[in-house]
Amino acid sequence: MKVDLNAVKCIKDTSITIRGSRRRITVPAEVVELLRLKNGNKLRWVVLADGSITLFKVKVKEDKRR
Repeated sequence: MKVDLNAVKCIKDTSITIRGSRRRITVPAEVVELLRLKNGNKLRWVVLADGSITLFKVKVKEDKRR
Protein backbone atom coordinates (compact mmCIF):
# COMPACT_ATOMS: atom_id res chain seq x y z
CA MET A 1 0.00 0.00 0.00
CA LYS A 2 1.39 3.39 -0.96
CA VAL A 3 0.91 6.28 1.44
CA ASP A 4 1.34 9.94 0.55
CA LEU A 5 3.36 11.08 3.57
CA ASN A 6 2.41 14.70 2.86
CA ALA A 7 -1.19 13.76 3.72
CA VAL A 8 -0.31 11.98 7.00
CA LYS A 9 -1.14 13.78 10.26
CA CYS A 10 0.24 11.13 12.60
CA ILE A 11 1.46 7.53 12.75
CA LYS A 12 1.13 5.69 16.05
CA ASP A 13 1.56 2.10 17.20
CA THR A 14 -0.79 0.50 19.72
CA SER A 15 -1.35 -2.92 21.22
CA ILE A 16 -4.35 -5.16 21.68
CA THR A 17 -5.31 -6.78 24.97
CA ILE A 18 -7.23 -10.07 24.82
CA ARG A 19 -8.70 -11.56 27.99
CA GLY A 20 -11.12 -14.38 27.33
CA SER A 21 -13.74 -13.15 24.87
CA ARG A 22 -12.99 -9.48 25.59
CA ARG A 23 -10.76 -7.56 23.20
CA ARG A 24 -9.53 -4.03 23.85
CA ILE A 25 -7.45 -1.62 21.82
CA THR A 26 -6.09 1.62 23.19
CA VAL A 27 -6.54 4.54 20.84
CA PRO A 28 -3.52 6.84 21.08
CA ALA A 29 -4.28 10.25 22.65
CA GLU A 30 -3.11 12.11 19.56
CA VAL A 31 -5.58 10.14 17.40
CA VAL A 32 -8.42 10.82 19.87
CA GLU A 33 -7.63 14.53 19.68
CA LEU A 34 -7.23 14.66 15.88
CA LEU A 35 -10.51 12.79 15.28
CA ARG A 36 -12.24 14.51 18.21
CA LEU A 37 -13.37 11.14 19.52
CA LYS A 38 -15.79 11.01 22.41
CA ASN A 39 -17.20 8.21 24.51
CA GLY A 40 -19.74 6.29 22.42
CA ASN A 41 -18.31 7.28 19.02
CA LYS A 42 -18.01 4.42 16.57
CA LEU A 43 -15.04 3.39 14.46
CA ARG A 44 -15.29 1.39 11.24
CA TRP A 45 -12.55 -1.18 10.51
CA VAL A 46 -11.90 -2.09 6.88
CA VAL A 47 -9.61 -5.10 6.39
CA LEU A 48 -8.27 -5.57 2.87
CA ALA A 49 -7.23 -8.82 1.22
CA ASP A 50 -3.55 -7.92 1.64
CA GLY A 51 -4.00 -7.71 5.44
CA SER A 52 -3.87 -3.93 5.66
CA ILE A 53 -6.42 -2.15 7.82
CA THR A 54 -8.05 1.24 7.40
CA LEU A 55 -9.90 2.78 10.32
CA PHE A 56 -12.58 5.46 9.97
CA LYS A 57 -14.62 7.49 12.44
CA VAL A 58 -18.28 6.77 11.63
CA LYS A 59 -20.07 10.03 10.95
CA VAL A 60 -23.42 10.48 12.68
CA LYS A 61 -26.08 11.83 10.36
CA GLU A 62 -27.88 14.91 11.62
CA ASP A 63 -31.29 13.22 11.36
CA LYS A 64 -30.15 10.37 13.65
CA ARG A 65 -29.21 12.81 16.43
CA ARG A 66 -32.80 13.95 16.89
